[in-house]
Amino acid sequence: MKKMMKKISKNQTGNILDNLLQRMEQYASDLESIVDERTAAFLEEKRKSEELLYQILPKSVADELRRGHSVDPETFEETTIYFSDIVGFTSMSAESKPMQVVDLLNDLYTCFDGIIDGYDVYKVETIGDAYMVVSGLPIKNGNTHAREIARMSLALLSAIKLFKIRHRPGERLKLRIGLHSGPTVSGVVGLKMPRYCLFGDTVNTASRMESYGEALRVHVSPTTKAILDDFETFVLEVRGDVEMKGKGKIRTYWLLGERQKPVAVHDGTNAEA
Repeated sequence: MKKMMKKISKNQTGNILDNLLQRMEQYASDLESIVDERTAAFLEEKRKSEELLYQILPKSVADELRRGHSVDPETFEETTIYFSDIVGFTSMSAESKPMQVVDLLNDLYTCFDGIIDGYDVYKVETIGDAYMVVSGLPIKNGNTHAREIARMSLALLSAIKLFKIRHRPGERLKLRIGLHSGPTVSGVVGLKMPRYCLFGDTVNTASRMESYGEALRVHVSPTTKAILDDFETFVLEVRGDVEMKGKGKIRTYWLLGERQKPVAVHDGTNAEA
């Protein structure tokens, strides 16, 4: 009897240990799966946070801030700045419901943001119906900054003519655009909600070019016009002398479009007799 009891007791002990080991192995496996899932979720959230940060600040600037470094103001000698707004937007907003205005701006800027992705430009900010874009910073691009902004402006102007207002399908938005080129200072302002801001006379003049412009036209300063002339593809028309606040009288131009650059053809004939 004693021998049988010992044998049963031995078998039970073995079963308990085996069961305990199996449970520990299962627990370790489950824990590993949980850690993998949590790690994947953390990395995904980190990626989303970085993408959001890169939409608020230029990547080079955002990376410096993430490393804990300060970002000093920087001067860019060659830039072109774009400003636009919607003519009659204030009265339209007063006659619309708040949610309709939000939907309108969201539709409009979603359209614009999709277009500017095709050009070497950086979207600085939107304030109400105002839209500000720059080329030539934060990454320098030689003298192509004016060309990129000009092409982008023509693309946005074409898009606005086809844009439909949800709550006013029978009306069309009237985009007014102004361009100016020159040196610009950039810097990050603020700590809790840092903003990448541009400063300098070039910014002020570009804003003036927009406010003194006309609906559905691209108003170009003489500085930008001189750069565009070098490409020999842009069609510009003299507007005339415009008296601008703080600037005096300036001869400005309308950007009408872009044509293909003529290709020189050589007939191969010998000029010698």
